[in-house]
Amino acid sequence: MAGIKDVAAAAGVSVATVSRVLNAHPSVSEDARARVLAAVEELGYRPNAVARSLRTAQTRTLGLIISDVMNPYFTELARSVEEQARALGYSVIIGNADESPRLQDDHVRTLLDRRIDGLLVSPTDGGSPQLLDAARAGTPTVFVDRWIPGVDVPVVRADGSTAVRDLVAHLHGLGHRRLAIIAGPAATTTGSERVAAFRAALGEYGLELPEAYVGQGDFQAESGRRVTEAFLALPEPPEVVFAADNLMALGALDAIRARGLHIPGDIALAAFDDIPWFVHTDPPITAIAQPTRELGRAAVRALIALIEGRPAWSVTLPARLVVRRSCGAQAVAAALSSRPRPRSNP
Repeated sequence: MAGIKDVAAAAGVSVATVSRVLNAHPSVSEDARARVLAAVEELGYRPNAVARSLRTAQTRTLGLIISDVMNPYFTELARSVEEQARALGYSVIIGNADESPRLQDDHVRTLLDRRIDGLLVSPTDGGSPQLLDAARAGTPTVFVDRWIPGVDVPVVRADGSTAVRDLVAHLHGLGHRRLAIIAGPAATTTGSERVAAFRAALGEYGLELPEAYVGQGDFQAESGRRVTEAFLALPEPPEVVFAADNLMALGALDAIRARGLHIPGDIALAAFDDIPWFVHTDPPITAIAQPTRELGRAAVRALIALIEGRPAWSVTLPARLVVRRSCGAQAVAAALSSRPRPRSNP
């Protein structure tokens, strides 16, 4: 069987260049990269197997790239990842993509330069070239919270569809019929999924989601403020604003208060992604809570399994609805068991 020297000779490059190409290192020219990959194909190597064989030592370091370090959900996720990694003998280097594909790629390059053993990533905006190259070249990779369709790596995520259904049942039971959503970026899986789940849940009660009640946000507070201001300016404003993440909910809260409106008397507010200080707002905000700590731990275990050559599978955990008073409930814990039955389809 041909070795790495044969690949280098066929491509007309050094052994070090072959290693850099197969590990998705950014310092290789496109011409050299193309020749190495052509030689790998000609010699019948699978890039993943070759990339693994080139590892001479582990650094026992994991790279974590999160979408937004200012988002309390990702802060808690990072803490969980670091705690679990440390318990298993690994350290973690964290990069903040700030919802920017360019910054995400910068972090991927930096982490690969530092010879991390594997990547944990919550992809921003549907992914980025360097991240895709690294995952497809065999770098042990696990997606957490978000994922990129078509990229065959384990995904550790929460399923919020049941919790969204519970939220709509709760709102319907309180008499709300005009429900709007501040959506996250459609290019992200979480952005598109949450809108789809919300629309489907409304349909179970015979309610529509007009385009005017779908506002495009970007998982940042300012977009929540902007979209809510647009909702409130409509001839028939919604009765409920559901923000698809916690930062957009805080922006929505600012916009509602700036209008001198009261929650829930004038308009109700709910959020995806619970955060600790939602209980301290007036009134406390109803939210969908993800099992953040469990997600972080499961993601680390999956990544270390890949690094050690063991099987690793995707993990999906359920989110849950936390009912507070921001939608009109008088008790902190509403009885979902008494919710009205959805209208059956004929």
